Amino acid sequence: MIERAPTEPTPWGLVILLGALTALGPLAIDMYLPSLPSIGSDLHASASQTQSTVAAFLAGMAIGQFLYGPASDRFGRKPPILIGIVIYVAASAACALAKSPDLLIVARFVQAFGACAGGVVSRAVVRDRFGHAETARVLSLMMLIMGLAPILAPLLGGVFLTLGGWRVIFWFMTAFGLIMGLATVLRMKESRSEATSAQARSENPIKAYAALLRQPRLIGYALAGCLNGAMLFTYVATSPELLIQTYRIPASAFGWVFGLNAVGIIGGNQVNRFLLRRRTPDQVLARSSLIAVGFALVLALAAVTGIGGAWSVLGVLFLLLSTYGFMQGNTMAGALNVDPLRAGSTSALIGGLSFGTGAIASWAAGVLYDGTPRPMALVMLVTLIGSALAVHLLALPKRG
Repeated sequence: MIERAPTEPTPWGLVILLGALTALGPLAIDMYLPSLPSIGSDLHASASQTQSTVAAFLAGMAIGQFLYGPASDRFGRKPPILIGIVIYVAASAACALAKSPDLLIVARFVQAFGACAGGVVSRAVVRDRFGHAETARVLSLMMLIMGLAPILAPLLGGVFLTLGGWRVIFWFMTAFGLIMGLATVLRMKESRSEATSAQARSENPIKAYAALLRQPRLIGYALAGCLNGAMLFTYVATSPELLIQTYRIPASAFGWVFGLNAVGIIGGNQVNRFLLRRRTPDQVLARSSLIAVGFALVLALAAVTGIGGAWSVLGVLFLLLSTYGFMQGNTMAGALNVDPLRAGSTSALIGGLSFGTGAIASWAAGVLYDGTPRPMALVMLVTLIGSALAVHLLALPKRG
């Protein structure tokens, strides 16, 4: 039986707040990408040191989520978010004041450790408030807000870089964090249930994660979402070399092309939101996972054969990235629905695994990079086949 959308109006205030909190991490990644050469020059850093600032941030995002999730189940949703924002603001200021690459690397790790609280706890808040299908719809709406980060952040970062240098970018992040902290204090209501609190008090975080890992359907949803997300991480990691070096797109236009693909992701999320009025999240997942594999096969064919050149690769890449919008909200909603009393831990588990698988896929594409789109396309194909297998073999309910 299909779960119908409720008649109550969409809580846009909550959606915007949670979407903005979730965007803290993507904003901190995408906004400073145009400034990496300037940072290296100003701090006399090597290329490996500037790239380490990215790796340190991803590591902080992955590790921090495993702590905030169980904490939000035990102590409530607001306290971990506020603690994370305080850490984020302090670390952003430290980034702006950094005088050496080593200090910047450490500050970026701490900044990510704070930023990840917004995303992991926001997803738990959505599950507190809504049922399975409506959770998927609200998560898609949040992606509309969060999805503005990869569109606007590189462009805004380029403007700040031109006007005042790379340190201004981090001062903007500091100010944005302060605004989000104030909005959380004034606008967010505690949503964790007493049943969730009692469950969290009865077990330590390790036991909570062990209990989640024993549930095959949850693992299926988690793997499907993480491997699909690895496809996006692969694109983000390889896009500067592919677009600027391989396809000779001017660096000044990089942000526009990067943002165009982000529009596809946002569009996919919004189409998904409307599909959920007539279909269940699992029905959408079953089809979209196979469609993603189909686009990945076409992309791999175009990349390997060179048919159509850059236009065929970039065109199919846009379509492939758009499928991300149909997968992420539905896999997360499905996972959160398996064990609602451990929503914070579930959100953290998936978030941490997403950054882990994303880092591995990005590393593989980077190691294999040969000046062509082939490594990127083949890594994407492998991750999406794995995602589809997780959906159909583990996540979807078996017909008995």
